[in-house]
Amino acid sequence: MSEVCTNSSGLSTKEVVEAMANFNEDNLDKGMVYPPFPNIRKIFAHIVANVAAKAYELRLVSRYPHPKDFMKYAESFMYNFIYHPYR
Repeated sequence: MSEVCTNSSGLSTKEVVEAMANFNEDNLDKGMVYPPFPNIRKIFAHIVANVAAKAYELRLVSRYPHPKDFMKYAESFMYNFIYHPYR
């Protein structure tokens, strides 16, 4: 998704915060600065999907047609940590 890399993503702070919806006051009360590790992939996918959607809206990309589901599109680029047995 290098086509969307610019100096400004065009994504507002509010939109990023909404993407991090799993990070709540309970986490802050526990002293956590970052979201729980099991939620990181989901949160990053939301952020990437929002950035991609905004980039298409601002016509900053050259890959058309745009994906129908930005979440699935973002997740398709994520590394899969599932290792299959050698034998």
